[in-house]
Amino acid sequence: KSPLPCSPSPMRGPLLAAAAGAMGGSGGPLARTIRAKLTAALQPTHLEVRDDSPRHGGPPGAETHFGVLVVSESFAGLPLLQRHRLVHEALRAELAGPLHALQVVARTPQQWQSDPQAPPAPPCLGGSKRERRRG
Repeated sequence: KSPLPCSPSPMRGPLLAAAAGAMGGSGGPLARTIRAKLTAALQPTHLEVRDDSPRHGGPPGAETHFGVLVVSESFAGLPLLQRHRLVHEALRAELAGPLHALQVVARTPQQWQSDPQAPPAPPCLGGSKRERRRG
């Protein structure tokens, strides 16, 4: 059986490094923490951490809104909700503190192999909880 292109192998490091580079380098402290914790908890074969905070009107450097794409064999046989729970558990401390919003895409290596594209970030609807929406 030949290994999958995103199997845990010598390619793992370059994939993670390439993902970090594509996402604008290593990112800020919270982005680095998210990357480290997800790597430790889920041993991903592919990981992308996207800081969407600038799109949400926070002050410069605020790290509050993120999207993650995690490809891990840990997700095999698990429903989507359970996959998201694994990601949330790994980031429990961050979700209780500075991390305000997290978009999660959790795939198995087989799913990633058949469709190796991350979905686009959801649009920011603007405003805040304190503002009344008109519509």
